[in-house]
Amino acid sequence: MLTFEEAREALTEIADSLPEAIFNELNGGILLLPDAITDENGLLILGQYNVEPRGFGRYVTIHYGSMMEAYGHLSREAFRKELEGVLRHELVHHLENLAGDRTLEIKDAIEMENYIRAKRKKRKKD
Repeated sequence: MLTFEEAREALTEIADSLPEAIFNELNGGILLLPDAITDENGLLILGQYNVEPRGFGRYVTIHYGSMMEAYGHLSREAFRKELEGVLRHELVHHLENLAGDRTLEIKDAIEMENYIRAKRKKRKKD
């Protein structure tokens, strides 16, 4: 596991290792927030790509508290890899949004629906 400050440093290092063009129009940058948040189904939200036409513009948030709940038991290196995976996922949303493409957004929605369906089916069995 990484402390909040170590996670912030890791995100900076990861972002610095990526091509600069990825960050075009990501005018709000990458924010590491301390909270753990969940969606309407009670599932942890690890990261989000945000677009606010008025306000911050385009930015990525990574929820450290959610990451800790999901991956806090992992080694430092494994936690960092998960952090990198979440950041890359959100940056793909950014690039697709710029291109007018919703492929990953649709894939995420399908995976979520399948997960919820399987969870409901399991509950009915129990």
